[in-house]
Amino acid sequence: MTDATDNTDAAVAEDEASVSGRGGRARGGRKVQRRARRKRRVGRTVAITASVLVLVTAGGVAVLYEHLNGNIKGVPLFGGTSGDAGKEKPDAFGRTPINILVIGSDGRNNAADCKLGGDCGGGGQNADVEMVVHVSADRSNATVMSVPRDTMTNLPSCKDPQNGAVMAAHRDQINSTLQYGPGCTVAAVHQLTGIPIDHFMMIDFQGVVNMSDAVGGVPVCVDNNVYDPYSHLKLAKGTHTLKGLSALEFVRSRHGFGDGSDLGRTYGQHIYLSSMIRTLKGAGTLTNPGALYGLADAATKALTVDNGLDSIPKLLGLAGDLNKVPSNRITFTTMQNIPDPQDDSRVLVSPAAQNLFDAIANDQSLTTGNGDKSSAAAAATSTATASPSPSASSVPDDQIAVAVENGSAVTGRASEVATSLVDKGFSPSTSSSNAPSPASSTTLRYPAGKRSEAQTVARALHLPAARLKQDDAVSDVTLVIGTDWTTGDTYPAAPNSTPVPADTAAATNNAHAQTADQAKTCAQVSTFKTVSLGGVAMTPIQAFSDSPDVPVSAP
Repeated sequence: MTDATDNTDAAVAEDEASVSGRGGRARGGRKVQRRARRKRRVGRTVAITASVLVLVTAGGVAVLYEHLNGNIKGVPLFGGTSGDAGKEKPDAFGRTPINILVIGSDGRNNAADCKLGGDCGGGGQNADVEMVVHVSADRSNATVMSVPRDTMTNLPSCKDPQNGAVMAAHRDQINSTLQYGPGCTVAAVHQLTGIPIDHFMMIDFQGVVNMSDAVGGVPVCVDNNVYDPYSHLKLAKGTHTLKGLSALEFVRSRHGFGDGSDLGRTYGQHIYLSSMIRTLKGAGTLTNPGALYGLADAATKALTVDNGLDSIPKLLGLAGDLNKVPSNRITFTTMQNIPDPQDDSRVLVSPAAQNLFDAIANDQSLTTGNGDKSSAAAAATSTATASPSPSASSVPDDQIAVAVENGSAVTGRASEVATSLVDKGFSPSTSSSNAPSPASSTTLRYPAGKRSEAQTVARALHLPAARLKQDDAVSDVTLVIGTDWTTGDTYPAAPNSTPVPADTAAATNNAHAQTADQAKTCAQVSTFKTVSLGGVAMTPIQAFSDSPDVPVSAP
């Protein structure tokens, strides 16, 4: 990405020089054509990256570079009081993946946002949207994973760079971290998923409205009549072009879709963003220079980014990488989750999500070359050193028992790791004992026929592929802990070790996976009683019928 940024700086400089010496054909027809091509290229990449959630390019005008550059706000990437946001591993060709955390803020920091969001004067901002955008090392595919805002998890200690306030480590909803700055949300998402975070982009309410207007509207489909009095979204069954406030109502609606929870909102957001990608990639959409500048201006005004993306040249390098990914290889997913037994309005990360986390961290594609879902037997796409993906295990985690043996000479290590495995969702029959002899290296042994179960255990423990051994002398999956692993519940793998590939079929299972080219996908209106009118609980479909005087959000 460095080379792309350096080349972009040169292109911008050339554009500015050519603009300052405008003379039409006096400089030659070919030079004018080259300058026009440069302007279109610069504007295309600016607009899309600045649009935050749109993984395609748009057009623009290079002469306005300084103005656009001045719109962007940059802050530190990592807000944790210790550690960092993780490091990417290059593939065999020296290429590295890119992971961007996209954050949608519900903050009401100005009059426009306050009017759009309601509830003004509330206590600080929260993250309405948290999406990890992963672009593969070879730029052939991308995965967009939503983390539900209602996820309860252990949060890291953070320090707000704006006012110095410190948040102690505690358990809470992950979206609350934004009150201590986007760098704190980066720290929390990295801690939750183990996925390195290279950059973040944050957008506010007004930005969503302005960008939907700038692209001329975004077509979306709903499979039934819907009225969500909380977000104010009201649409009749069918396809509508959303602009301005109606676009915000759609992406904010949590009571209108799915089960009426935040999960339904993430599904609606995926449909909206997929359509926006198709709209921007569509022929003729980006031929109007005024409209293109409007998109770039709206996007950059709405952005807060990390310092690694705080200028137009930096955004250009990233956008050039994003633009290489075709729509049918951009997969939208939602982190697998389970209800929180202590509060059914909240969710917990499901043990099943580890495959999705690992697929992203290991740079494995969730689509094949033609855009179909990857099979579990597909090879990791761009990490050339990775081993082939395993066959999907038909054995649930809670039925995989592990015999844990302590060869580390540290008292209680086998019991400690065995307890951790049970806590991760493995069988309560998991056992602990002392190894027959001391071991210098940790190994995970398995008999013939239990390779997939062993790989599932290895992924949960972050054991590298080299630590797995088939051994018919054991009758079950057997973990021997060596002196190289004396503390912690995950193995401290060497930086260049090859991880066990994720099961890509399991990664997309119950993850609501869809690719950005699925134009005929409609948002599924909730059939549950998720809304209330006049104190009467009803479905969004019934609310539509019972509110004839409420105007629709879009024709």
